[in-house]
Amino acid sequence: MDIDSAGAHRYPVPLIALVPFLLITFGLSWGILALYILLPGAMTAMFGQLSGHHPLFILAVWSPAIAAFIIIIRHAGLAGLRRYLSRLLLWRCPPVWYAFLLGMPLLFYAGAAVKGNLFTEPVPFASLPALMSAIAFTLILGPMEEFGWRGLALPLLQRRFAPIWASLILGGIWGIWHLPAFLLSGTPQSAWSFTPFLLGSVALSLIVTPLFNASRGSILLPFLFHWQLINPIWPDAQPYDIVFFWVAALVIVVLNRKAMFRKARAVTQVVPAVARGGLPQDLTGETNP
Repeated sequence: MDIDSAGAHRYPVPLIALVPFLLITFGLSWGILALYILLPGAMTAMFGQLSGHHPLFILAVWSPAIAAFIIIIRHAGLAGLRRYLSRLLLWRCPPVWYAFLLGMPLLFYAGAAVKGNLFTEPVPFASLPALMSAIAFTLILGPMEEFGWRGLALPLLQRRFAPIWASLILGGIWGIWHLPAFLLSGTPQSAWSFTPFLLGSVALSLIVTPLFNASRGSILLPFLFHWQLINPIWPDAQPYDIVFFWVAALVIVVLNRKAMFRKARAVTQVVPAVARGGLPQDLTGETNP
C-alpha cells in the first residue's frame, strides 16, 4: 500500500474518486462535442470547423488525463502527482509483452487483408516529413488518455473487482466515452460504425489489463499500446481488425486466467510510495531499478 509521512498505510486516492474522475472526463469531452452537435453554426463561427486537429477536439481527447491530474492533486498534492508520473519510468515486464507490442501491426494487416485493401490503398503520406509529423501527433493525442484510463480508473476498479471484470467495465466506459465523436463530421470516428468500435474497446481493455498488471502499474506501456492502435502507418482495417483483436484478447485472457480472475496480483494503487534511496516504487510495493 501507499505509505504516508506518518507511516500509516492508506490509499491517498480513494475508490470514491472514480466518480468525480468520470464526471470531469465525460463532462469536459461530451460538453465540448455536444455544443458542436447542438449549436454547429454558432460553434463553427466562433471556433472554426471541428476536426481531429482542432484544439477543442484535442482538449476533449485529453479529458481523462486532465481529470486524473485534478483528482490526484486534490487527494495527494503536487508531490503525489510527481510520484504518480514516476509510473512512466516503470517499464519492466515479461519479454512476451514487448513481442506482442511489436507484433500488433500484424492484427491490422490481417484485418486489411480480409477487408481487401491491403495492397490497394495508396500510402496516405506524400513525404517523409508529413509521415513523421503524423506519427508525432498521434503520439501526443490518443495515448494521453491512458493517464486517466489505466493510470487512475483501472487501479481503482481493481480494488473492488477482479481484473477480468474491471477490464469489461472499463472497456465499456472507454468505448461509450467516444460516442459523441461518431455523431460529428470532421472527427476520425465519423467514418466508423459505433457498435464494432465499442466491442473493440472491450477487447482492447481485456488485452491491456494483464499488460498493465504484469508491468506493476506502468503508464508507459499502456501509452505505447494505445499509440500502436492509432499509428497512422497501419492500414485501415475497420471493422475487421476488431475480430483479430477479440481473438487476441481471448487467447491472452486464457493464458493469464489465474491473474485475470484473482485480485491477488492486481495493481490497486494510483500513487506509488518512495522507496529508500529515492527511487520510485512500482504499485506492488517493490522498488523499480
